[in-house]
Amino acid sequence: MRPMTADLKTNLPFMKMHGLGNDFVVLDARVHALSLAPALIQRIADRNRGVGFDQLAIINKNGNNPHLTFYNSDGSTSAACGNATRCVARYLMAGSGETQITLTTDRGTLQAEDIGGGLTAVNMGPPQLDWRDIPLAKDVDTLALPIDGTPTATGMGNPHCTFFVEDAEAVDLAQRGAEMEHHPLFPDRTNVQFASHIGPNLLRMRVWERGVGITLASGSSSCATAVAAARRGLTDRRVQIDLDGGRLLVDWRSDGVWMTGPTSHVFDGHFTAAFLEQETA
Repeated sequence: MRPMTADLKTNLPFMKMHGLGNDFVVLDARVHALSLAPALIQRIADRNRGVGFDQLAIINKNGNNPHLTFYNSDGSTSAACGNATRCVARYLMAGSGETQITLTTDRGTLQAEDIGGGLTAVNMGPPQLDWRDIPLAKDVDTLALPIDGTPTATGMGNPHCTFFVEDAEAVDLAQRGAEMEHHPLFPDRTNVQFASHIGPNLLRMRVWERGVGITLASGSSSCATAVAAARRGLTDRRVQIDLDGGRLLVDWRSDGVWMTGPTSHVFDGHFTAAFLEQETA
Protein backbone atom coordinates (compact mmCIF):
# COMPACT_ATOMS: atom_id res chain seq x y z
CA MET A 1 0.00 0.00 0.00
CA ARG A 2 1.45 3.35 -1.04
CA PRO A 3 1.29 6.50 1.06
CA MET A 4 -2.12 8.11 0.55
CA THR A 5 -2.36 10.69 -2.19
CA ALA A 6 -5.92 11.96 -1.85
CA ASP A 7 -7.55 14.27 0.64
CA LEU A 8 -9.73 13.35 3.60
CA LYS A 9 -13.02 14.40 2.00
CA THR A 10 -12.75 12.34 -1.18
CA ASN A 11 -10.56 9.29 -0.68
CA LEU A 12 -9.14 7.83 2.52
CA PRO A 13 -7.36 4.49 2.12
CA PHE A 14 -6.64 2.44 5.21
CA MET A 15 -5.16 -0.87 6.37
CA LYS A 16 -6.61 -3.24 8.93
CA MET A 17 -3.98 -5.01 11.05
CA HIS A 18 -3.77 -6.85 14.33
CA GLY A 19 -1.25 -8.28 16.76
CA LEU A 20 -2.77 -11.26 18.59
CA GLY A 21 -6.25 -9.87 18.04
CA ASN A 22 -5.33 -6.41 19.34
CA ASP A 23 -6.62 -4.71 16.19
CA PHE A 24 -5.84 -1.46 14.41
CA VAL A 25 -6.83 0.77 11.55
CA VAL A 26 -3.64 2.21 10.04
CA LEU A 27 -3.49 5.32 7.85
CA ASP A 28 -0.32 6.01 5.86
CA ALA A 29 -0.13 9.81 5.72
CA ARG A 30 3.49 10.27 4.73
CA VAL A 31 2.54 12.14 1.54
CA HIS A 32 -0.34 14.22 2.91
CA ALA A 33 -0.64 14.90 6.63
CA LEU A 34 -4.01 14.12 8.21
CA SER A 35 -5.94 15.69 11.04
CA LEU A 36 -8.91 13.62 12.16
CA ALA A 37 -11.63 14.92 14.46
CA PRO A 38 -12.37 12.75 17.53
CA ALA A 39 -15.92 12.19 16.23
CA LEU A 40 -14.59 10.68 13.00
CA ILE A 41 -12.14 8.49 14.91
CA GLN A 42 -14.99 7.22 17.05
CA ARG A 43 -17.08 6.50 13.98
CA ILE A 44 -14.28 4.54 12.31
CA ALA A 45 -13.87 2.62 15.58
CA ASP A 46 -17.54 1.60 15.61
CA ARG A 47 -17.57 -2.14 14.86
CA ASN A 48 -21.14 -1.98 13.52
CA ARG A 49 -21.13 1.27 11.52
CA GLY A 50 -17.42 1.71 10.76
CA VAL A 51 -14.45 -0.64 10.60
CA GLY A 52 -13.69 -1.24 14.27
CA PHE A 53 -10.39 -1.05 16.09
CA ASP A 54 -8.74 -0.94 19.49
CA GLN A 55 -6.36 1.79 18.28
CA LEU A 56 -5.96 3.89 15.17
CA ALA A 57 -2.39 4.55 14.02
CA ILE A 58 -1.36 7.30 11.62
CA ILE A 59 2.04 7.11 9.90
CA ASN A 60 3.47 10.57 9.36
CA LYS A 61 6.87 11.74 8.19
CA ASN A 62 9.45 12.98 10.71
CA GLY A 63 12.67 13.77 8.87
CA ASN A 64 14.11 10.44 7.75
CA ASN A 65 12.00 8.40 10.15
CA PRO A 66 8.30 7.59 10.11
CA HIS A 67 6.38 9.00 13.08
CA LEU A 68 3.42 7.13 14.58
CA THR A 69 0.47 8.83 16.25
CA PHE A 70 -2.03 6.67 18.14
CA TYR A 71 -5.69 7.16 19.01
CA ASN A 72 -7.91 5.02 21.21
CA SER A 73 -11.36 4.00 20.08
CA ASP A 74 -12.93 6.76 22.20
CA GLY A 75 -10.95 9.37 20.21
CA SER A 76 -8.36 10.08 22.91
CA THR A 77 -4.64 9.96 22.15
CA SER A 78 -2.02 7.54 23.40
CA ALA A 79 1.75 8.04 23.27
CA ALA A 80 2.45 4.32 22.98
CA CYS A 81 0.93 1.22 21.41
CA GLY A 82 3.32 -1.72 21.24
CA ASN A 83 1.39 -4.10 19.01
CA ALA A 84 0.47 -1.35 16.54
CA THR A 85 4.12 -0.31 16.43
CA ARG A 86 5.11 -3.88 15.56
CA CYS A 87 2.43 -4.09 12.86
CA VAL A 88 3.46 -0.82 11.24
CA ALA A 89 7.15 -1.72 11.51
CA ARG A 90 6.47 -5.02 9.70
CA TYR A 91 4.56 -3.16 6.96
CA LEU A 92 7.33 -0.60 6.47
CA MET A 93 10.13 -3.18 6.52
CA ALA A 94 8.26 -5.30 3.97
CA GLY A 95 8.03 -2.26 1.71
CA SER A 96 11.70 -1.35 2.02
CA GLY A 97 13.21 -4.83 2.16
CA GLU A 98 15.05 -3.93 5.37
CA THR A 99 15.09 -6.02 8.54
CA GLN A 100 15.51 -3.11 10.96
CA ILE A 101 13.75 0.23 11.20
CA THR A 102 13.72 3.32 13.41
CA LEU A 103 10.36 4.85 14.28
CA THR A 104 9.41 7.86 16.35
CA THR A 105 6.36 8.19 18.57
CA ASP A 106 5.30 10.60 21.29
CA ARG A 107 6.96 8.04 23.57
CA GLY A 108 10.30 8.62 21.83
CA THR A 109 12.49 6.91 19.25
CA LEU A 110 11.88 3.17 18.95
CA GLN A 111 13.86 0.45 17.20
CA ALA A 112 12.11 -2.50 15.53
CA GLU A 113 13.46 -5.67 13.95
CA ASP A 114 12.22 -8.50 11.76
CA ILE A 115 13.66 -11.49 13.63
CA GLY A 116 12.34 -14.13 11.23
CA GLY A 117 9.65 -16.75 11.56
CA GLY A 118 6.95 -14.13 11.11
CA LEU A 119 7.94 -12.40 14.36
CA THR A 120 8.60 -8.69 14.84
CA ALA A 121 10.36 -7.18 17.85
CA VAL A 122 10.22 -3.59 19.06
CA ASN A 123 12.14 -1.83 21.80
CA MET A 124 9.52 0.10 23.76
CA GLY A 125 12.17 2.04 25.67
CA PRO A 126 13.02 2.10 29.37
CA PRO A 127 10.09 1.83 31.78
CA GLN A 128 9.05 4.88 33.78
CA LEU A 129 9.12 3.98 37.47
CA ASP A 130 8.96 7.38 39.20
CA TRP A 131 5.47 8.50 40.24
CA ARG A 132 5.84 11.82 38.39
CA ASP A 133 6.66 10.14 35.08
CA ILE A 134 3.91 7.50 35.05
CA PRO A 135 2.16 9.88 36.09
CA LEU A 136 0.45 9.45 39.46
CA ALA A 137 -1.45 12.11 41.37
CA LYS A 138 0.90 11.99 44.38
CA ASP A 139 4.15 10.54 45.67
CA VAL A 140 3.50 6.90 46.58
CA ASP A 141 5.42 3.63 46.31
CA THR A 142 4.93 2.63 42.65
CA LEU A 143 5.79 -1.00 43.46
CA ALA A 144 2.83 -1.39 45.83
CA LEU A 145 0.16 1.25 45.37
CA PRO A 146 -2.14 2.14 48.31
CA ILE A 147 -5.06 0.44 46.54
CA ASP A 148 -6.82 -2.79 47.54
CA GLY A 149 -4.71 -5.56 45.98
CA THR A 150 -1.51 -3.43 46.09
CA PRO A 151 -1.01 -3.20 42.32
CA THR A 152 2.19 -1.93 40.70
CA ALA A 153 2.30 1.23 38.60
CA THR A 154 4.52 1.45 35.51
CA GLY A 155 4.86 3.96 32.70
CA MET A 156 5.57 2.78 29.15
CA GLY A 157 4.73 6.11 27.53
CA ASN A 158 1.24 5.46 28.88
CA PRO A 159 0.23 4.61 32.46
CA HIS A 160 -0.31 1.04 33.68
CA CYS A 161 -1.70 -0.50 36.84
CA THR A 162 -0.87 -4.20 37.26
CA PHE A 163 -2.60 -6.51 39.76
CA PHE A 164 -1.03 -9.88 40.51
CA VAL A 165 -3.78 -12.33 41.38
CA GLU A 166 -4.13 -16.05 41.97
CA ASP A 167 -6.44 -16.57 39.00
CA ALA A 168 -6.68 -13.93 36.28
CA GLU A 169 -9.59 -15.83 34.71
CA ALA A 170 -11.72 -15.33 37.81
CA VAL A 171 -11.50 -11.52 37.75
CA ASP A 172 -14.53 -9.53 36.60
CA LEU A 173 -12.43 -7.63 34.10
CA ALA A 174 -15.24 -5.43 32.80
CA GLN A 175 -16.13 -4.15 36.25
CA ARG A 176 -12.67 -3.95 37.81
CA GLY A 177 -11.02 -2.55 34.69
CA ALA A 178 -13.57 0.23 34.29
CA GLU A 179 -13.28 1.14 37.97
CA MET A 180 -9.50 1.27 37.96
CA GLU A 181 -9.16 3.15 34.66
CA HIS A 182 -10.64 6.20 36.38
CA HIS A 183 -9.00 5.79 39.80
CA PRO A 184 -8.08 9.24 41.21
CA LEU A 185 -4.47 8.16 41.69
CA PHE A 186 -4.12 8.20 37.86
CA PRO A 187 -4.79 11.73 36.56
CA ASP A 188 -4.51 10.61 32.91
CA ARG A 189 -6.51 7.41 33.52
CA THR A 190 -4.70 4.08 33.27
CA ASN A 191 -4.47 0.76 31.49
CA VAL A 192 -5.26 -2.11 33.86
CA GLN A 193 -3.82 -5.63 33.90
CA PHE A 194 -4.61 -8.70 35.98
CA ALA A 195 -1.81 -11.26 35.85
CA SER A 196 -1.23 -14.71 37.35
CA HIS A 197 2.13 -16.43 37.73
CA ILE A 198 1.46 -19.83 36.12
CA GLY A 199 4.97 -21.17 35.53
CA PRO A 200 8.67 -20.30 35.53
CA ASN A 201 8.85 -16.91 33.77
CA LEU A 202 5.33 -17.45 32.43
CA LEU A 203 2.41 -15.14 33.17
CA ARG A 204 -1.26 -15.26 32.23
CA MET A 205 -2.60 -11.74 31.76
CA ARG A 206 -5.90 -10.08 30.89
CA VAL A 207 -6.13 -6.44 29.82
CA TRP A 208 -8.42 -3.46 30.16
CA GLU A 209 -7.15 -0.57 28.00
CA ARG A 210 -8.02 3.01 28.83
CA GLY A 211 -10.24 4.55 26.21
CA VAL A 212 -10.96 1.11 24.71
CA GLY A 213 -12.08 -1.51 27.24
CA ILE A 214 -11.28 -5.22 27.19
CA THR A 215 -8.76 -6.18 24.50
CA LEU A 216 -7.41 -9.55 23.38
CA ALA A 217 -3.83 -8.33 23.78
CA SER A 218 -1.76 -5.24 24.53
CA GLY A 219 1.92 -4.76 23.86
CA SER A 220 2.56 -1.89 26.25
CA SER A 221 0.52 -3.67 28.94
CA SER A 222 2.64 -6.78 28.44
CA CYS A 223 5.80 -4.74 28.83
CA ALA A 224 4.49 -3.04 31.96
CA THR A 225 3.43 -6.36 33.49
CA ALA A 226 6.80 -7.95 32.77
CA VAL A 227 8.57 -5.01 34.42
CA ALA A 228 6.25 -5.16 37.42
CA ALA A 229 6.73 -8.93 37.82
CA ALA A 230 10.52 -8.57 37.70
CA ARG A 231 10.48 -5.70 40.20
CA ARG A 232 8.39 -7.79 42.59
CA GLY A 233 10.71 -10.80 42.25
CA LEU A 234 8.07 -13.00 40.65
CA THR A 235 10.02 -13.60 37.44
CA ASP A 236 13.28 -12.90 35.70
CA ARG A 237 13.46 -9.98 33.29
CA ARG A 238 12.70 -12.20 30.29
CA VAL A 239 9.18 -13.64 30.41
CA GLN A 240 6.44 -15.09 28.25
CA ILE A 241 2.97 -13.61 28.65
CA ASP A 242 -0.18 -15.49 27.62
CA LEU A 243 -2.99 -13.12 26.65
CA ASP A 244 -6.49 -13.85 25.40
CA GLY A 245 -5.19 -13.48 21.84
CA GLY A 246 -1.91 -15.42 22.14
CA ARG A 247 1.61 -15.21 23.51
CA LEU A 248 4.15 -12.38 23.59
CA LEU A 249 7.78 -12.53 24.67
CA VAL A 250 9.01 -9.57 26.75
CA ASP A 251 12.67 -8.99 27.57
CA TRP A 252 13.61 -6.10 29.89
CA ARG A 253 17.16 -5.32 28.78
CA SER A 254 19.59 -2.56 29.64
CA ASP A 255 18.53 -0.54 26.57
CA GLY A 256 14.79 -0.88 27.11
CA VAL A 257 11.89 -3.31 27.15
CA TRP A 258 11.82 -5.48 24.02
CA MET A 259 8.54 -7.07 23.01
CA THR A 260 8.29 -9.79 20.35
CA GLY A 261 5.32 -11.43 18.67
CA PRO A 262 3.45 -12.06 15.41
CA THR A 263 1.59 -9.48 13.33
CA SER A 264 -1.13 -9.71 10.71
CA HIS A 265 -2.01 -7.36 7.83
CA VAL A 266 -5.62 -8.40 7.23
CA PHE A 267 -6.91 -6.21 4.41
CA ASP A 268 -6.75 -2.80 2.68
CA GLY A 269 -9.74 -0.60 1.99
CA HIS A 270 -11.05 2.90 1.28
CA PHE A 271 -13.57 4.94 3.21
CA THR A 272 -16.29 6.26 0.95
CA ALA A 273 -16.89 9.96 0.48
CA ALA A 274 -20.38 9.48 1.91
CA PHE A 275 -18.96 8.02 5.13
CA LEU A 276 -16.46 10.86 5.50
CA GLU A 277 -18.94 13.60 4.58
CA GLN A 278 -21.40 12.31 7.16
CA GLU A 279 -18.89 13.24 9.82
CA THR A 280 -18.16 16.71 8.46
CA ALA A 281 -21.72 17.71 7.60
